[in-house]
Amino acid sequence: MQQAAREGRILQLPSVDLRIDQPIEVPAGLVIQGVAGQTRLIISGETGLNLSGLNAAVLRDLVFSGGRTQISMQAVRSATIANCQFTDALLIAIDAQQSAAVIADCRFERMGDAAIHSMDGLGLTISGCTIDDCGNAGIRIWRSENGRDASIISSNRIQNVDWRGGGNGQNGNAINVFRADEVIIANNHLADCAFTAVRLNGSRDTQVSGNICVGHGEVAIFSEFSFSGSVIANNIVDDAAGGISITNLDVEGRLAVCQGNLVRNIRPRSDVNPDTVPFGIHAEASTAITGNTVTNVPGVGISAGWGPFLDQVLVNGNLVSDTEIGIGVSVVEDSGPVQVSGNLVSNAAVAAVAGLRWDQVAEPDLIANAGNYAHVSVGP
Repeated sequence: MQQAAREGRILQLPSVDLRIDQPIEVPAGLVIQGVAGQTRLIISGETGLNLSGLNAAVLRDLVFSGGRTQISMQAVRSATIANCQFTDALLIAIDAQQSAAVIADCRFERMGDAAIHSMDGLGLTISGCTIDDCGNAGIRIWRSENGRDASIISSNRIQNVDWRGGGNGQNGNAINVFRADEVIIANNHLADCAFTAVRLNGSRDTQVSGNICVGHGEVAIFSEFSFSGSVIANNIVDDAAGGISITNLDVEGRLAVCQGNLVRNIRPRSDVNPDTVPFGIHAEASTAITGNTVTNVPGVGISAGWGPFLDQVLVNGNLVSDTEIGIGVSVVEDSGPVQVSGNLVSNAAVAAVAGLRWDQVAEPDLIANAGNYAHVSVGP
């Protein structure tokens, strides 16, 4: 390995099963090339390959099987992992700490915890991957404290994520971003997760766009806690216990755009989180909810505020149909300003646009009686 790296030669591995009992240290600059689907690295110890402090290491056409962690990356400045397969890790296929890498066109199956876990990353590009059957998460982009991460997660397929670690949302997500800023999540197909397709927790300036989210047990797209600057646009949510939630004004979660999404077929309840009530889109603070289509919701189609947790929300130009309440706006004392205008609501069983005190209808016709609530402005 060392000689191949020094001489700039590709380490070509044949069609063979190679057993790894102790972690192999991969030298800087090494290119390891296998035979696609036929070069198998069978890991019997804790870790298969260790990459640390590397520049321009490349792993291609390898199959990783077994082990606790299959690839460990520490302070890697540049690495490429392409067209590899990862199966049956006790915990994680790729564990990246303070690292940057391109992970492309790989397949992950039967991970005990997660396929890819990044902590304090320097920017991962994850594209064209298929992830199936993970214990707690598909992809996690986490930081020990808020800071720039700049990872790009695009054009992947992630499905069948469980929540073996329990909890009320930290597990069971296809893509989970925690304290990591400036992350792009785009054009992924995310299906059949115990909790959420995309979960943003305390992130800043994050873009979630063009994703298809089908069959999720809690809220399909969640921007929560002290987030700031979430753009959630042009996604499809079909079959979930909740649609899109932009929440937690109580801990300064605010500033978002929710635009051009299609949300439909919301379940009447969540089997994993009994606190989840059915809704299409919910937002609390400094959020524009515009141009969305919401249909078939056994609850509130679009919800602005929860109790006094409402401040500067715009609900404009949305199409809402087949709900119990089309648009619900909090009218609890100390609620902040909200504007509702230009929406088309049809087939609302209880009320088209209602004022809510928590989960109870206080004003069944908020458009006609908005003058009774100083913080509410309405239009046609």
